Amino acid sequence: MIPKELLAALRTIEFVTAKLATDQLSGSYASGFRGQGLAFREVRPYQPGDPIRSIDWNVSARMNAPYVKIFTEEREITVMLAVDLSASEQFGTRRANKVRLASEVAALVSFSAQQNRDRVGLVIATDRVERIVPPKGGQHHAMRVVREILGFEPQYRAPAPLSELPKIGHATNLNELLTTLMRVSKRRSIAFLISDFFDTGFERTLGRAAAKHDLIPIVLTDPRDKELPDVGIVAFEDLESGSSITVDTSDARVRAHYARSMKQLAEERRAMFMRLGIDAVEIETAGSFVRPLRDLFMRRARKR
Repeated sequence: MIPKELLAALRTIEFVTAKLATDQLSGSYASGFRGQGLAFREVRPYQPGDPIRSIDWNVSARMNAPYVKIFTEEREITVMLAVDLSASEQFGTRRANKVRLASEVAALVSFSAQQNRDRVGLVIATDRVERIVPPKGGQHHAMRVVREILGFEPQYRAPAPLSELPKIGHATNLNELLTTLMRVSKRRSIAFLISDFFDTGFERTLGRAAAKHDLIPIVLTDPRDKELPDVGIVAFEDLESGSSITVDTSDARVRAHYARSMKQLAEERRAMFMRLGIDAVEIETAGSFVRPLRDLFMRRARKR
C-alpha cells in the first residue's frame, strides 16, 4: 500500500513533469543525445551534394546510374538514473528538500525518455547499493522510478539509539554507486548521476564511468550549502555521521570562512568535471529544475 501523502506527491509530480517534458523538453532531449548507431533505411538516386562515400556501387552498376545509401540514427537509447539518497539528501531550506528535487529531476528525464521510446533504469545508493530497477519503457515504469526515489527507505536500520550511531540512510559512497552502474549497464547508455556530491575519492571511478557511458552529473544544491545566515548561536548536526557542533553564526568571520570553504568545494568539483570532459548541471532547491536541464540538452544539441 502506498501512503496517501506519497500518492499525492506522486500524482503532483506526474501531472507537472509529464506536461513539462512535453511542452519544454521533448525537442531538446531528442536532439541532445545520440542513438546507438546508424541503421540502413533505403537507397535512392544520387543528388548533387551527396557524399561520394555513400554511393552504393553494386546498385549503381545494376541500375546504370549512381545510387546512394541512406541511413537513419537508431534512437533506441537506455537511460540510467544513478541516484544518491544518503542522509544529506534530506536537507533543503526552500521549495523542497534534495530528495524531492531528485525525484522531480528523475521524473522529468524519465518522461522525456518515455516520449522518445527510450528505456529507463535506476540505481539507488547510500553508503551501499540499496536498489536496482532494470531498464524498461512506458509511462507506468517511469512513475515506478519516481516512486522508488520519493518513497525510498534504506535497508539499513540502526540497532541502537541514533545518538550512538550514524543516521538511518548513512553516508555517501559515489564509488559504490558508479561501480554498480558500470556493472549492471553493460552497453553504453545515457547515465544521469544525481547527488549533492558531498563525497571524496571518487574521481577515478567517475572517469571510468564517463569513458563507458555518456555520463551527466546533476549536482543538487541548496542556498545554505553556500552561505550561513546570521541567526545567532546554532547547533548543527551532520545528517550522515550524527556528529554535531555549535556555531556562532553572528560572527562575520565564521560566515566568511564557511562561504569560502563551500565555494572552494564547488570550484574543485567543477574543475574535476572539466578535466574529465563531462557535461554537468547544477540544480538548486530554490529554483527551477526545468531550465537547467533544458539548457543542458540545448547545449549538447549545439555541440552535435
